[in-house]
Amino acid sequence: MPEISSEPWTRGCLQVYTGDGKGKTTAAFGLALRAAGRGLPVFIGQFMKGYEYGEIFAVRRFSGLVTVEQFGSPTCIPWQEAPAEVDVKLAAAGLGRCREILEQAKHKIVVLDEICVAVHFRLFGEADLLDLVDMRPPDVELICTGRYAPKALIERADLVTEMKEIRHPFNTEKLPARDGIER
Repeated sequence: MPEISSEPWTRGCLQVYTGDGKGKTTAAFGLALRAAGRGLPVFIGQFMKGYEYGEIFAVRRFSGLVTVEQFGSPTCIPWQEAPAEVDVKLAAAGLGRCREILEQAKHKIVVLDEICVAVHFRLFGEADLLDLVDMRPPDVELICTGRYAPKALIERADLVTEMKEIRHPFNTEKLPARDGIER
């Protein structure tokens, strides 16, 4: 049984993990595991992701404390000129679900994984993201991840971490994504 936090906070922060380097989602999941270890309920909404990563298998061990929902198709990488209609619909449904989660205020940690990329690829607008940020209850820690974090989000954030790629074996050796490491 996880140890229940004995020191609840009254002010949550807005955290942003962005940049072109690896580790943004993993950092958010690490924070989620830390919170779950203290008995805090966590919600993770994953935009643009529709298949299971290793992190999802791990957090299932915290059933009841960490909830992960995905709002993307298995192939959602919208490099084309305009995003696919199905991906836009899934992202809109995800926004609605995240609004519900924030309104219910049952989770102390809410992660909006890859939400910055979803904005960048026009699955929804920057204003939609900022609306979610603005409706955050004061005691909820909100974490937004993804490359291309909008300037307005960065300006509102309490903590911003930029992951910077120095070297990656995919680029230097064409090493494909590996289970347990990149996915």
